[in-house]
Amino acid sequence: MNDSLDLWKLLAGLAIFLYGMFQLEDSIKAMSGRAFRKMIRYYTDGRLRSIGSGTLITTILQSSSAVSLMVLAFVGAGVMTMENGIGVMMGANIGTTCTSWIVAVFGFKLKIESFALPLIAAGGLVFIVFGPTSRLFQGSRLLIGFGFLFLGLDFMKTSVENYAQYIDLSSLADYGLWLYLLFGILITALMQSSSASIAIVLTGLSTGLINFETSVAMVIGANVGTTVTVLLGSIGGIQSKKRVSISHLIFNVVTGIIAFAAIHPLSQLVAYFFDTSTNAVMALAFFHTLFNCIGVIVFFPFVGLLARFLLRTFPDRREVLTVYLNNTPTEVTDAATASLRKEILHLFEECQLYALRTFGIDDKLVFDHSLPFEKNMAKPRDLPGFYENVKLLHGEIIEFYAKLLNAKLREGEARELERMIYASRNIMNSIKNIKGLKHDLDEFDASDNDHMNRQYKLFRRRLMELYHDINRFLELGDLKEQYRSLLRTVVHIEQMDKRLLHTVMKTAAGGDINELEIASLLMANRLFSQSCRLQVFALKDLLLSEEQIREFDHAMDMKELLDEEQGEVPGAPGPVQGQGEVFVQEPVSS
Repeated sequence: MNDSLDLWKLLAGLAIFLYGMFQLEDSIKAMSGRAFRKMIRYYTDGRLRSIGSGTLITTILQSSSAVSLMVLAFVGAGVMTMENGIGVMMGANIGTTCTSWIVAVFGFKLKIESFALPLIAAGGLVFIVFGPTSRLFQGSRLLIGFGFLFLGLDFMKTSVENYAQYIDLSSLADYGLWLYLLFGILITALMQSSSASIAIVLTGLSTGLINFETSVAMVIGANVGTTVTVLLGSIGGIQSKKRVSISHLIFNVVTGIIAFAAIHPLSQLVAYFFDTSTNAVMALAFFHTLFNCIGVIVFFPFVGLLARFLLRTFPDRREVLTVYLNNTPTEVTDAATASLRKEILHLFEECQLYALRTFGIDDKLVFDHSLPFEKNMAKPRDLPGFYENVKLLHGEIIEFYAKLLNAKLREGEARELERMIYASRNIMNSIKNIKGLKHDLDEFDASDNDHMNRQYKLFRRRLMELYHDINRFLELGDLKEQYRSLLRTVVHIEQMDKRLLHTVMKTAAGGDINELEIASLLMANRLFSQSCRLQVFALKDLLLSEEQIREFDHAMDMKELLDEEQGEVPGAPGPVQGQGEVFVQEPVSS
């Protein structure tokens, strides 16, 4: 008989078990994840209901970490209060003990191969036959997940059962149970799964590798170690996320301290229901549920107190995005109007920077100074984070404008403010189009087709030409010259737009690009050209005089009329809805 530890079989069993857990969680979330999220959002009003919802959903999803991370997202989005978020996480701790019961009842009471292999076989056949969009496909993943879960458990069990007969752990007993507690924390933190670490503990207990009291200490450690996942999920997050993750840590640590301090009386209580010598696995599952329930009972009256403590400890720190509006009172209308104009120009520059980052262009080719977002942000932002900050800045501009409307304004001042808000909206429509271009730009850059690569470079050159034109416009001191400069910029945008259309048609006729590439280029050009127009129209409303704005708009109207008479594509096409957030926006006219 081989009395050595089959390490590779143990590690393979652990990997199969974790893969089964992943398939199980992911398939359930794919089949009904939206329903679970709605349940968390709408059925967590009150402490009892939030604890009950957390218990139920975690029992079904079999992952307290997944539920806890969802809670972080909902609290961070402001759709769930922190107090209810704490309740859901407390309930998740009870729900996750269901894994112990499943493993204890099925994993060690029945012959695993008798149902694990049929589950994998049935699930695998359905998996191959049906497509990913089918619910049967997700159901097959559910069967495969269960099958691998128990197969991995069997691998772990058989890899150590012979070795367990010859190993002597009595030498470790001198260090006390705290050593096993720390081991439970460590393996759970490393594997990011309390279910997996508890399965290992149950395996060791069933094979006699560890005794009941030792396994109890390790399970308490696993309960504490699972907080690492949530703590990692809150890194870099807003204050509300940090509060919830710290509450999870406090709850699990205090519950663990209580359970560890009362380990002997609790073990005796468990022994009253289960014989720990003959039915140790079931006894451990019961202990796991028992001490989590005790933790919920102890914390229940103090949830509100904990929430208030965390609010004081981690107060909201609002990031200041505006540069000119912070200390400007709306009662002084002249100063407020001047600050609003400067802030919208700041918004314009940030949107330029976003466009440069999207196109992979060095911003030093356009700007000779650092923009406020770059100087004031705590750390560099990725494109999605940058876009969110731009939206927040626009929201603060609109909020300031709304307050300014309450002041007593003359008719001319009211019209001026309205034009500035038109400009702000056009800037945001412009950046939205740039955001919608990102996927196409990446495809053009990575394409094997040389023509698509050339068009990607041409888009980048067109953007640089626009921004150099804008820089020259901003340096002009004479309003009349600025007016002419903007008109020339619009004409250049139209010329480049038509040139690309002509190039695409010529290339398509030669068979150098396929239908999908044609459609992608035309849509990308439409979004890009309209984004360029919107930026010019924003500067027109911000910096030209009222009379020049009327002349500019009249010139645009005449151009459109001439284009229609000549059968050409109008310079400013109407709004066309696309997929997701991508829209070609009509400029907001003053």
